[in-house]
Amino acid sequence: MDRKHTDAEYERMLQQIRERLLLMAGRVEDMIHDAIESLVQRNSELARKTIEKDLEVNQDEVETDHLCMVVLARWQPLASDLRFITLAMKMVTDLERIGDMAERICRRALWLNERQPLKPYVDIPRMGKIVEQLLKTAVDAFVDGDIERAKEVIRRDDEIDALYRNVLVELIHIMQSGEEYVERALHVQTVAKMLERIADHCTNLAEHVVFLVNGEDIRHSRRYRD
Repeated sequence: MDRKHTDAEYERMLQQIRERLLLMAGRVEDMIHDAIESLVQRNSELARKTIEKDLEVNQDEVETDHLCMVVLARWQPLASDLRFITLAMKMVTDLERIGDMAERICRRALWLNERQPLKPYVDIPRMGKIVEQLLKTAVDAFVDGDIERAKEVIRRDDEIDALYRNVLVELIHIMQSGEEYVERALHVQTVAKMLERIADHCTNLAEHVVFLVNGEDIRHSRRYRD
């Protein structure tokens, strides 16, 4: 009887970890969307609200890590459960960092929204849309244990790199036009860089999924990228 009770509690704790991961991922996905929206639509109020959400994401990380440590200490899980728990702790770190990047975009938006725009945003909204898709696909791959979707995330990281290069080249040309454009261009470049780094963290999440499903560590491999 006690054994059944313990097993039930153990499964409940694992389910709690899964649910918290998904809750955190959803919150971070909303932050990415709202961060870009606050910039493109020059909505500073939305930027401020999104910055506040970062505190919730930080708390998600702390609470999920705590749950993982409790499971490790009380049940000392083996095999696939151990892999899941250790990867969950890595995943919340990536999600928390994505939240940080979204928060930094909002802080740049607050500054840029008070000044004359350099030009209409084109590639940055595209980058934002793609990283939203990458995060959602990586999370779906985690939920379903789907390596094919994880591979899709890894491959699409190159799209973000290409768009980032486009933004950088364009901003260099703008800065060469006059000193009065330099500061604004640097802030826009930082936004693009944050999106590029978010894509890198989404790639990390996808790599975690591959390891979770088949135990293959592909962090330094070009196999799935090519």
